[in-house]
Amino acid sequence: MTKYFITGTDTDAGKTVVSAGLLVLAARQGQRSLGLKPVAAGCQHTDDGLRNDDALALMAASSEKIPYELVNPIALEPPIAPHIALMQQNRRVSVDQLAGYVRGAMMTPADFVLIEGAGGWRVPLNRNQKMSDLPRCLALPVIVVVGVKLGCISHALLTAEAITADGLQIAGWVGSIVDADTRNTDEILMTLNALLEAPCLGVVPHLQDPGPELVANYLSLPPSLEQC
Repeated sequence: MTKYFITGTDTDAGKTVVSAGLLVLAARQGQRSLGLKPVAAGCQHTDDGLRNDDALALMAASSEKIPYELVNPIALEPPIAPHIALMQQNRRVSVDQLAGYVRGAMMTPADFVLIEGAGGWRVPLNRNQKMSDLPRCLALPVIVVVGVKLGCISHALLTAEAITADGLQIAGWVGSIVDADTRNTDEILMTLNALLEAPCLGVVPHLQDPGPELVANYLSLPPSLEQC
């Protein structure tokens, strides 16, 4: 089992779009793929309970099928920062709890597993812990999704510095063109390639319908997996 944590340089950087594409790509290459979203805010009420669009997208893109509650054990209705939503409900979720949920889900036989974070690297989970503590607890290499727009170079470098400072390996990064009107995208990507000390796993253009089958065409798997 090869496992990665996926983070973004910001909210709406394109984490889920890239994650779903990577899951489909892994399945194309004969890998059993599984995507997890331990914490998700902005869930909708359904007949089956709270459901999150990102978590459902990961489930649809995964070759291995498990119950929703294992994919997204912490489902929060308000579309706000998870720690604020938890505070409003007088709930506290710890990194140890999340790690336990993830380990339980990973008992499902799979070759390629993605654990998608919420927001950026330093999103708080509670007063003392952050989402970045989860991949640290699980010792996961990290894939960074860079939302390519004005200011993203600084965001990407700061995210990479924080991941490295936390003692984790950056397995690769993906450029995600989130704004079709962004200028100088070629120059931005060239700068990121020069300054980020990790392989580029692809660049996803601004797509009207970013379905995982299409997105997968723009991606490659991390080198460590391809060499296994």
